Amino acid sequence: MSLALKRWTILLFSLAGLLLTVNQTFLFSRAIGVVMNGQTFLYVLTLVFFPLIFLIVPFKRATTAVPGWIDWLLFALSLGGSAFLVAYAKDIVFSSWQFIAPLDAQIVAALLWVLILEAARRTNGWPLTIVVLFVSLYPMFADKMPGPLNSMSLPPAEVAAYHLYSFESVFGIPMRAFADLVVGFIVFGLALQFTGAAKFFNDVAFALMGTVRGGAAHVAVVSSGLQASISGSVISNVMTSGSVSIPAMKRTGFSASYAGGIEAVASTGGVLTPPVMGTTAFIMATFLAVPYVEVAMAAAIPAALFYFGLMLQVDAYAARRGLRGVPRSQLPTLMSALKGGWHYLIVFVVLITMLAQGMNESRAAFYATGLLLVVNQIRPENRLSIAGVRDMIAGIGCGLSEIIAVILAIGMIAGGLAATGILSTLSTELVFLAGDAPIMLLIMGALTSFVLGMGMTVSACYIFLAIVMVPALVKVGFEPIAVHLFVMYWGMLSFITPPVAIATYAAAAIAKVSAIKIGFHAMRLASVMYFVPFFFVLNPALVLQGTPLQIGVAVATAACGVAAISWSLQGYMLGSGAISDTIWGVLLRGGLLFAGLALASPGIKALGITQLECAAFGLALIVLSGLAIRFVPIFQAPETTAAGA
Repeated sequence: MSLALKRWTILLFSLAGLLLTVNQTFLFSRAIGVVMNGQTFLYVLTLVFFPLIFLIVPFKRATTAVPGWIDWLLFALSLGGSAFLVAYAKDIVFSSWQFIAPLDAQIVAALLWVLILEAARRTNGWPLTIVVLFVSLYPMFADKMPGPLNSMSLPPAEVAAYHLYSFESVFGIPMRAFADLVVGFIVFGLALQFTGAAKFFNDVAFALMGTVRGGAAHVAVVSSGLQASISGSVISNVMTSGSVSIPAMKRTGFSASYAGGIEAVASTGGVLTPPVMGTTAFIMATFLAVPYVEVAMAAAIPAALFYFGLMLQVDAYAARRGLRGVPRSQLPTLMSALKGGWHYLIVFVVLITMLAQGMNESRAAFYATGLLLVVNQIRPENRLSIAGVRDMIAGIGCGLSEIIAVILAIGMIAGGLAATGILSTLSTELVFLAGDAPIMLLIMGALTSFVLGMGMTVSACYIFLAIVMVPALVKVGFEPIAVHLFVMYWGMLSFITPPVAIATYAAAAIAKVSAIKIGFHAMRLASVMYFVPFFFVLNPALVLQGTPLQIGVAVATAACGVAAISWSLQGYMLGSGAISDTIWGVLLRGGLLFAGLALASPGIKALGITQLECAAFGLALIVLSGLAIRFVPIFQAPETTAAGA
């Protein structure tokens, strides 16, 4: 089959999917009395976008982009299976096929089950596929599992029917969140990429940060954070922003592996950053049954703390090695950058205003996309041609297809557990294990997220823990939105933690260095991400749960704590200088780390220590550390270390 046929198929299916989604969002067909119910729309989205994945990611993708006969066969089978869902949507809903599906429906369910697993393998590799396969098969051997995992088993035909025809598995919360919220924002983010937003963000970041020490790295942090926050895609952001930032960092003295680590971490953090964030944030809003804007607002301060810590680490690294910024003559001015992209700012202001006023999230995203395209066409330098519009539609279709393939798969993680009814039992068991030490349950949640994140996507990891771990954490008294964000943050480590570390592999392709080396740098740079989730779970004021005074105090102390932790990790304290690598320097860095934790602590009730007392102790320890670095030689790094590359 020719490449041209593949391109036209993707374009036509993408166009059809976009038109159907816009119609469902704005209910245009209501004028002629034809409106799809929510479940039927899920099946229609699957029909349009899911089969494309077998053409977008061919079986022999390592050697060719042209689909082979097996890809077209799987495309046809997935198209036929999805069409069956659409044709029998009413029977599925009203005849309880998840329990009593007819034979032909059971066969189609088994076929789609296998196709979804293959789509997950093509898009995210074997780790996720193995996890989904195991959990989706779990109801078949639940009676052989030990302890709280033991439950009544189900025959294979019933398991297949439950996965495809219930509201708890493939077409459960993740897919509903995708249809109701995610599609519009993915369209908006991809439209921004095709209209040149990446260049605008880079130019603004270079104009603002390019001349400071380590300026190219600061540019990478600012630019990547801005881009990833609206694209929601770590990998695409690394490839677009990193193609400019990584070479610039290497030219100004950063090692290739460190430059790749900065880009990978900055792009990963963008998915935690409002206004758009990533797919997981929309799923979270559905789990919490709150408007997405509430999730975005709660995520704002933790994201700011994360980037603040990353910027301080970059500055400390550059200062310790005497790295300089980019000469002003080689940088764009802020006015020229704004002149070339002011319309993006207008679009963001309009989008945020619509969300703040309570408009339906998907409608707001489509309105913003429409405004972007109109304003963009006014400017000759960014104007899309017919070919550009065609490429944008196909690109949006490809992006949605890859996301839907993963979401259908991770839905079976929830389905595999829901089919046996063990979820409430697991939550109770975890609370029992925690006993009188809720912090131990929190640590268990962090470690579980970390381990699962190394083998699963952040969405899959989050959904699994939102079902199993989050209810237990809420039961012991933690704030629900803080707990959901906690799980999401720890799951995000999958992007930068070997062996998965997909963000580092993308950065490695640009930096021309081992992804493992980048991964180790990225883990160190993202160390603040290990601490910030504990900060906001233990002190919910950081996710805007409290009075203005409580929020202000929490933000101030947490910012000082993040600064101390960042200086400890990099061995350099702003205003004092580089810390020696001797045992005395190691002890001082440990003191700074302890000071940072004390500052962000909400207090120790068991010992009668208040938050302000902890903060005062932390600040005193920081001041003493700064004075020691400045005036006591045993704590000072040699001049050669501070100035050398």
